Amino acid sequence: MDSLNNLESAIRIHPALLVYFYNDACAPCQALRPKVTEMVSAGFPKMELVFINTAGHPEIAANYGIFSAPTLLVFFEGKETIRESKYISIPDLQQRIDRYYRMVTGEE
Repeated sequence: MDSLNNLESAIRIHPALLVYFYNDACAPCQALRPKVTEMVSAGFPKMELVFINTAGHPEIAANYGIFSAPTLLVFFEGKETIRESKYISIPDLQQRIDRYYRMVTGEE
């Protein structure tokens, strides 16, 4: 994602969207990224996943109040529903997403 307008458009268009804010100098960001990618592709096929480098796009991070990396924002039907930062448990995150995801997508 390369601009605030593109992100806002993606939030409006996609009923389920996970935004992954990272920084190239952040080791936890690098370690968590494949786990989040796998979680979304395996468990939430109708969810869009976008990555935003906070160092390259500080204006986007600032607009969403992102002060640390990694930070994940999950949007359902255009509303921020989940926000997780720093120490993120994939099983806990997956469980939290699953509840909303089923309601929005109608998947079982």
